Amino acid sequence: MENNFENKKCLKTLVGDNVYLSPISLDDIEKYAEMVNDIKVSVGLGYLSYTNIIDFESEKEFLISVKKEKMFAVRLLENDNLLGNVGFNSVDLLNRTATMGIMLGNSNYQRKGYGIEAVKLILDYGFSFLNLRNISLSVFEYNEAAYNLYKKAGFKEVGRLRKAVEIMGKTYDVIIMDMLKEEFQSVYIKRELEKRYRSEER
Repeated sequence: MENNFENKKCLKTLVGDNVYLSPISLDDIEKYAEMVNDIKVSVGLGYLSYTNIIDFESEKEFLISVKKEKMFAVRLLENDNLLGNVGFNSVDLLNRTATMGIMLGNSNYQRKGYGIEAVKLILDYGFSFLNLRNISLSVFEYNEAAYNLYKKAGFKEVGRLRKAVEIMGKTYDVIIMDMLKEEFQSVYIKRELEKRYRSEER
């Protein structure tokens, strides 16, 4: 997918070393639709993705709905190319919990370390800005790449829904993972705030 943003400024909400989080844009409908129609991507997202017919109109409806949530586009810093999205599917501010989800469907930029950076950015946002206490997620047993990414980011396996997913005649567990606020160390937000404080002291 090539960059079509030469004449458009992309907002940078949270900036990492190689990627940044930006508000979801309806200009990306076609790119997102292409991603979720890639079977290698959709089987990791769940049956609603790989059993439903997702066209441009349905993807537009989905993006309009998630724009109201804590969901961000993931873009590459060097050229603003869209990698996918990451955010919270549900946030309980009373109990300070949230469920995280991520979809990086741009095949040109997979397995380059951008996924874990995007996860750490959204964790930083959740723990540092939303003051969440617990962030959880679920991952299918067959999605070993995602499971290993989450473990590397610091998530711990806390349980399984046994044989809760069936695909191609074979059953798999749904693995539940979570992370507590005290288990996370801010990098990106802490760095930005420290830079601001230092500049104000001068």
